Amino acid sequence: MTNEPKRTDVVIVGAGFTGLSAAIELKKAGIGFALLEARDRVGGRVEAVRNSLGERIDSGGQFLCEDMPEVMALARARGKAFVETYVEGDFIAYPSMSAKDAKRTYHGAMAIRERMNGIEPDDPSIAGMTVAAWLEGQHDSTDAKTAFRSMIEGLWCLAMDKVPLWHLIDNDRRITNEVPELQYSLRETMQSLAEDLSGGLGDRVRVNEPVTRIEHGPQGVRIATGNGVIEAQQVLVALPPATAAKLDFTPLLPPRLGEALGVWESGAVIKILVRYARPFWRERDLSGMVMWRDLPGLFACDASRDAEQAALVVFVGGPLALRWHDLGEAELRAAVIARLEAAFGPDAGDVIDFSSRDWAYDRWSGGAYSDLIVDVTVRDAERTILAGAPPVHFASSELSPSFPGYVEGAIVAGRIAAQKIIDEFQSAIATRASGS
Repeated sequence: MTNEPKRTDVVIVGAGFTGLSAAIELKKAGIGFALLEARDRVGGRVEAVRNSLGERIDSGGQFLCEDMPEVMALARARGKAFVETYVEGDFIAYPSMSAKDAKRTYHGAMAIRERMNGIEPDDPSIAGMTVAAWLEGQHDSTDAKTAFRSMIEGLWCLAMDKVPLWHLIDNDRRITNEVPELQYSLRETMQSLAEDLSGGLGDRVRVNEPVTRIEHGPQGVRIATGNGVIEAQQVLVALPPATAAKLDFTPLLPPRLGEALGVWESGAVIKILVRYARPFWRERDLSGMVMWRDLPGLFACDASRDAEQAALVVFVGGPLALRWHDLGEAELRAAVIARLEAAFGPDAGDVIDFSSRDWAYDRWSGGAYSDLIVDVTVRDAERTILAGAPPVHFASSELSPSFPGYVEGAIVAGRIAAQKIIDEFQSAIATRASGS
């Protein structure tokens, strides 16, 4: 391992896209830093693995779309090949219903979501209300409500009765894409983009280096890891809030900040890629997209790279993921394939590879795409965390003004946090210069 500096300007904790993006900005500004990552790789909730066919596949965050300008620009600048998600043909709503009814159910669920987002987050009539409680009072069809629940628990990976309605509205309003968020994936995997960003940072990126303690005070910070101590002027904790809350801060963070970090919870998701010899669903004019109404949080869509690499990706989110987390590998495979066969017929059983990644209870980043606030009373948690307790700063996709919970949001959050730190350094330099 490269000799670690005993002192640098900034320590960044976490080499997901938030930490990587912040590090790139600090490098441009000429500010010294060390980027510490607990895992043996960069990327955080983005990850790639080899399946049994030798193919490198996305086992974590994968999809992007044209309405996500920052991640699209990064991928284009690094010459990534975009794979357009196949969406032609009918989608399946299971238990089975006609294509007309399935379309009506889908649009009914989207109408509920639009109605929800039409409410002001600070509307006193929804104070203390969860998403589940609000939905119960809506006069939509049972099928539309069930599809809405499956959509919400699949996307946010927590039970609706845990999520404050105001928080979901505020969160969802920042996800502003007009084209489908599943529009593209990268042929080289999203993980390859994280690796490209890391490659430009050299030996200032240190993997396998979990932070055990952050000591902070007026004179700066001391970051303790298994490999020693690094002193710096400032630290940026680029971790999801629920993960950041588990760090050992000495002295303790101000009570209001500690409370703000403590009201977040990670959901749960299991991601599965099922490979086939051919995209049999396309032969029947199906898109490959399935939403299961009897198992909220279960969703599938086409993830083929081309006709020769046919695949369905299956997402298991929320309470269902927690239940299936306890299944063994063989049981999980049997449960998923049985569901696919029920939706598509026997062709869905002709599997040539089954790769699963269970993110529930993940040690370093929680169990889903993002954390959510689960306390209906703590309305200023995001503002409090973003204010931090200098020299301790926080950033994560969850706190982004755009696309929270996505790679796009992580990039934006990292850049904003870095600019704040850069401004503070420049201000300190100017103050010293004027004093001399």
